[in-house]
Amino acid sequence: MKRPSIILNFKAYPLSYGKDALKLAKIAEKVSRERSIEVILAVPFTEIFRISQSVENPIFAQHVEHFQLGAYTGYILPEMIKDAGAKGALINHSEHRITIDAVVGTIKRLKENGLESVVCLQHYELVHPIAILSPSAILIEPPELIGKGKAISKERPELITRAVDEVKKTPDVILIAGAGITSGADVYEAIKLGADGVGLASAFMLSKDPEAVLRDMVDGALRAFDNLG
Repeated sequence: MKRPSIILNFKAYPLSYGKDALKLAKIAEKVSRERSIEVILAVPFTEIFRISQSVENPIFAQHVEHFQLGAYTGYILPEMIKDAGAKGALINHSEHRITIDAVVGTIKRLKENGLESVVCLQHYELVHPIAILSPSAILIEPPELIGKGKAISKERPELITRAVDEVKKTPDVILIAGAGITSGADVYEAIKLGADGVGLASAFMLSKDPEAVLRDMVDGALRAFDNLG
């Protein structure tokens, strides 16, 4: 993963699959290519192959299991998402929590398959203990702000700064801030506070003009990095 990065979580909205999802992926590809910024698309399992074959953006699974290949009916394993075209996966999203043991096992299994991992956490105290396992990134997100239009960078700035202090102990791990990000100003503030990028979903997925929304977010990220540089 690169700095800055934007992670677009397609979730399971009405536009998250089929032709609509592909159209949104094409918009993300257009903006990321024009602005030379990494925009990762976390898409439903059913869309990994289709979208990975159609756009240049890194495609991530929204979840993956830590089991070895075997008799596990209904489970999605790292080998499967890799074969479908994924470059990595979200782990422990607030809408799909797993145990700490499963987080540890999933990071390991993804590494074994050359895949990246983004571990979602709600408490900054867990950042360092998870970061020492060397995931690609940690996404800090207070669940009470997700989908509420109240940005973490404005409502809980101390959560970002404390997470930044923790992740600095493992400099190879990227810190992403998420929850309630709706504008370029929100992105700018999150990166100004020390984040390496942002995660978002509804602001893009439910917008009447998703391209304009994403351009605003990307411009906020690039402006913040330019000022920090």
